[in-house]
Amino acid sequence: MIYIEKDIENHPETLKITSASNAKIKTIENAEKLFKQISKASDPIEAGKKVLLLSKNKGPFLKKCPGTKNYLCCGYKILHLASFCTMDCSYCILQAYFHPPILIYFVNTSDMEKELDELFAEKKIYRIGTGEFSDSLIFEKYTNTSARLIEKFGKQSHCVLELKTKTVNIKKLQGLNHNRKTIISWSLNTEKVIAEEEKRTASLDARLNAAAQCEKWGYPLAFHFDPVIIYKDCEKDYKKVIKKLFQSVSKDNIVWISIGTFRYIPTLKKIIENRFKNSKIIYGEFIKGLDNKMRYFKPIRIEFYKKIIDYIKSIAPNVLIYFCMEDEQVWQKSFGFTPEQKGGLALMLDKSAKRHCGLKQNIMENF
Repeated sequence: MIYIEKDIENHPETLKITSASNAKIKTIENAEKLFKQISKASDPIEAGKKVLLLSKNKGPFLKKCPGTKNYLCCGYKILHLASFCTMDCSYCILQAYFHPPILIYFVNTSDMEKELDELFAEKKIYRIGTGEFSDSLIFEKYTNTSARLIEKFGKQSHCVLELKTKTVNIKKLQGLNHNRKTIISWSLNTEKVIAEEEKRTASLDARLNAAAQCEKWGYPLAFHFDPVIIYKDCEKDYKKVIKKLFQSVSKDNIVWISIGTFRYIPTLKKIIENRFKNSKIIYGEFIKGLDNKMRYFKPIRIEFYKKIIDYIKSIAPNVLIYFCMEDEQVWQKSFGFTPEQKGGLALMLDKSAKRHCGLKQNIMENF
């Protein structure tokens, strides 16, 4: 079911989306009644995945990554095009982040492009991604927004776009003038985690095959092991994934690999208990972190990180690996250095983006 807020019912992007869909369509004055209706469902989260609200973003499209207090942030910029997701991962923070969670797509993409033009005019390196509040490629069936973004980024030389996904919706990425200014990235996990915790996502092999195809089309790639789930023999399973990864794509075409173990806000625990009754992921050895999120005990995280980093480096010694939201002590004990010793995490990532994506701007002008 597609709901359209009345003030954008004749917007060109609205008409494009509705003409590409066979879903029932209803125009509404505002979204409040819809939100209340979804909230009363027996499973509001699942109900929110079955409707799409077309709306206008009345705030900024570009936002700073909120990061987490006391943990190192990569300095990412979020491009907020849509909210929520059709896939259903047990650990997904979006279940607890939106109230109620509902699929929303913002149709005023011309406003988004104006914001990007202003950012491009700064002539500074920025890493920008659309995969923070939704999967980057779930709306490919209905929109050409990703293609427009890819070609827009391809016309400038100092910013990179990252499209992060668990899908294989890459058909529209073929033949675009991307100029290597768009990184296509996949979240990866073990086959056990994908089968048990990542409902309605693409299989591991399908993701890696899609990555290989994008590499053939000239795109730089990135991969994210986040969240890593600690379980018996998980190290062996994650090494299998890494081996498959490097058998599928070139190590020299990977801009970065991120790693982050499972962490969750307290309110997410009850949601997982209620919605994923067979899931065991919340029953590990957790302790409340400095950001009030539940995290695996630090020694457990460090032990896992060291082994996985060593394994990746044994295959691809030059690939940039970084942690998503870890503190300096974890960095020091896992890598043997802290980002501060290398100019900061943002600079490390900017340098890798410059090297792989052909950015021309002098990185040091950013600092």
